[in-house]
Amino acid sequence: MRPAAVNPASLPSPRGYSHGTLVGTTLHLGGQTATDAEMKIVPGGIVAQFRQAFGNVLTTLRAAGGEPEDLVSITIYLTDIPDYQANGKAIGEVWRELAGPVYPAMAGIGCTALWQPEALIEILGVAVIPEHRLITPES
Repeated sequence: MRPAAVNPASLPSPRGYSHGTLVGTTLHLGGQTATDAEMKIVPGGIVAQFRQAFGNVLTTLRAAGGEPEDLVSITIYLTDIPDYQANGKAIGEVWRELAGPVYPAMAGIGCTALWQPEALIEILGVAVIPEHRLITPES
């Protein structure tokens, strides 16, 4: 079983990375910041950035046939943990809007900076997609 890149056309074209890597039925979701189609970080603070970054993760997941309930692990890198905590209720509302009441194993990790200086958050994850929904990328 060889890894296959999952790069949805609706996300910016990757250079030097993949948005996701599918091995069997396991999809490793590459770190997503709050970039829009023009590779710019969305304005509006942590809640807006969470919405965009998590939406980017879900776009990659769905490109492989996955759904939010297939997520088994999420890691969130944050440049400002107190800001994330202060907005936890609103972020939780965005999560439930986008993914429903599904909560995989999660970790929140503080860091001093992310790839884009204006990024406040980066989200990555792992999903296991049932074979009957799996979409294998063309090689």
